Amino acid sequence: MAATNLPSGEPAPEDTSLYPIAVLIDELKNEDVQLRLNSIKKLSTIALALGVERTRVELIPFLTETIYDEDEVLLALAEQLGNFTNYVGGPDYAHTLLHPLESLATVEETVVRDKAVESLRQIAVLHSPADLENHFINLVIRLASGDWFTSRTSACGLFSVCYSRVNPMIKSELRNYFRNLCQDDTPMVRRAAAGKLGEFAKVVELDSLKNDLIPMFSSLAQDEQDSVRLLAIEACVSIASLLTHEDVNDLVMPTLRLCTSDSSWRVRYMVADKFTELQKAVGPEITRIDLVPTFQSLLRDTEAEVRAAAANKVCEFCRNLCPPVASGALSNDPNASQTSNAVDSIIMTSILPVVKGLVADTNQHVKSALASVIMGLSPILGKQRTLDHLLPLFLTQLKDECPEVRLNIISNLDCVNEVIGIQRLSETLLPAIVELAEDPKWRVRLAIIEYMPLLASQLGVQFFDDKLNSLCMTWLIDHVYAIREAATLNLKKLVEKFGAEWAQTSVIPKVILMARDPNYLHRMTFLFCINELADVCGPEITAKTMLPTVLSMASDSVANVRFNVAKTLQKIGPIVAQSAAVKSQIKPVLDKLNTDTDVDVKYFAAEAISIIACN
Repeated sequence: MAATNLPSGEPAPEDTSLYPIAVLIDELKNEDVQLRLNSIKKLSTIALALGVERTRVELIPFLTETIYDEDEVLLALAEQLGNFTNYVGGPDYAHTLLHPLESLATVEETVVRDKAVESLRQIAVLHSPADLENHFINLVIRLASGDWFTSRTSACGLFSVCYSRVNPMIKSELRNYFRNLCQDDTPMVRRAAAGKLGEFAKVVELDSLKNDLIPMFSSLAQDEQDSVRLLAIEACVSIASLLTHEDVNDLVMPTLRLCTSDSSWRVRYMVADKFTELQKAVGPEITRIDLVPTFQSLLRDTEAEVRAAAANKVCEFCRNLCPPVASGALSNDPNASQTSNAVDSIIMTSILPVVKGLVADTNQHVKSALASVIMGLSPILGKQRTLDHLLPLFLTQLKDECPEVRLNIISNLDCVNEVIGIQRLSETLLPAIVELAEDPKWRVRLAIIEYMPLLASQLGVQFFDDKLNSLCMTWLIDHVYAIREAATLNLKKLVEKFGAEWAQTSVIPKVILMARDPNYLHRMTFLFCINELADVCGPEITAKTMLPTVLSMASDSVANVRFNVAKTLQKIGPIVAQSAAVKSQIKPVLDKLNTDTDVDVKYFAAEAISIIACN
């Protein structure tokens, strides 16, 4: 076999006699599914051993005859054949792979058919125009006119990969076959055709798009099955992007208007989900005339899923209305000024009032979707309108009972900060955050603690030290253990963001004060903090600043504190292992604790000694 037929990385077979067809036959007839699956997965090795001619003459026909197996085996075979072109002699012989893949494209299991279609698409690209017309087109036609719906659904995915490389007569024939699939009696076939219509539209000629495919789109968009109608929405995006403004208005919009008010919420959901893509495809003029009222309707839809999908698009929709305005660009052009005023009017009079209603929506998924994007309206509306209209909404959402709503607001504070500045932000939103941080319900306090590292990264170290540092320290002495535990983890995350030097000046001195607190629970919290901070502060700061205080607590009057000292020394011992502190300070203290009168203290001290000795 010529070296050019060996794909890179494949080892050359040692002996072709090791892989006779007879052996493969025996393995594929074995009752063990895993053995048959393994045989399929090593087909490339077998093909290399056989050589390209025997692979074409013996292996491929044999595989074609054995397509009556478990779905798992067939799936592996479909995947293997898609990468088999080099093993049959290269692109000139790629058509020899079509027969087994055609059979796989007709099986009942969907995932096998999809993988077979994917492999056929890979192979189609490798065909020469002559082979495409002589071999591949015949396969597409056979599948498209097959008796079983399985073959017809598979055919839908193959038109776009061969259409542009065949002669006009065959192109016309392919369009007719695709039209028949769009009108098929079986809903599954029409659904498959609807899913591939947009892809097909991108490769046909403009006249054919207008005369042939748009009628197909209109028919599918009004199909009796909503699962077909919703897939037509995706095709609408592709078709509209290929047409002029006038053609979109005349040929596409009448059908799209029907879709936006469809009786099925699933179709309306798809419209909402694809809305900004539709907006870009139809252009700004049609958007202002047709899509703005439609968007309002979707935001007020009776189904929560539709409202949530539309709410998620609010910011992007407003930004797309006029990109120069959205990006803050200035212009002296009177037309640009008029456009800007029109956009402002649309947002303020048509979109914002509906958004205000969604803030108090009864469904938490709707509120959460809105909270994830509403901050992005600040750069679009500008400083004064953000202060006047958006800040009240942000404050309402910050107090929402749903944690995800609060998180989505806090995680996007930087958008507002860029527009109104940190000073205004601290005067308005920060009091609401602090109020939540001191909420009587411990679960609310816990939620705010979890958001604090994110909030800190948004606001910066200076602002954090001035406004929120003391709050984080207060949580360390909370009466609820879950809050104290979360507060220690919060400190670690803050140090990871702001650095060890910041910890040395802003955190560690305050934490060390807790070691002398009369309440033994607070002294234990100090030890928990050291366990977390030692990792991020490093050996030098740990040995010099934190270790002496830990060692001094070995004589604490409370046994729980003493055995936590032993556990803390076990934790930080390996961190400061290179310093003299281990031998001169840590080991003597652990030896002392190992003779303690309390059984638990002795146990944890002995465990720490053994761990440190191993290091």
